[in-house]
Amino acid sequence: MSCGGPTVATPPPTYTQTQLEKIQGYLTDIKAVRERKSELGELIDSKQWIKVGNFIHGPMAEARLDMTYIVPNLLPSEQAPARKVARDVFDHLVKVDQAASSGNQLVAASNFEAVYSDIDKFLNLMPSKLNSAEEG
Repeated sequence: MSCGGPTVATPPPTYTQTQLEKIQGYLTDIKAVRERKSELGELIDSKQWIKVGNFIHGPMAEARLDMTYIVPNLLPSEQAPARKVARDVFDHLVKVDQAASSGNQLVAASNFEAVYSDIDKFLNLMPSKLNSAEEG
């Protein structure tokens, strides 16, 4: 004889409409910076270090800040990986900035590639509902 009641399966956590709207709002700057990848690459290639610094401290800084605003709105299981990737973006941006300050094109270029790889990783962690809404 069993005393327990029926087992109720707990549904997996899902995003609220408010969370999705917040995330979508913050993604705008990140996607805009992603689309400007070639612009930063050309600045590094042509050794325009002041403009590289301006790009890093302007649009890139905004995108990085938006990443930190997105993380708490993600599902708990996605927060730690997203936080790590956002930190990686920051670390690589610091290295690009330091390389620009010293005129080291090789280090700037390799960390520039790492920044955009990190941005892609971050975007891949976003809720699939946002990606499917954009495609539709």
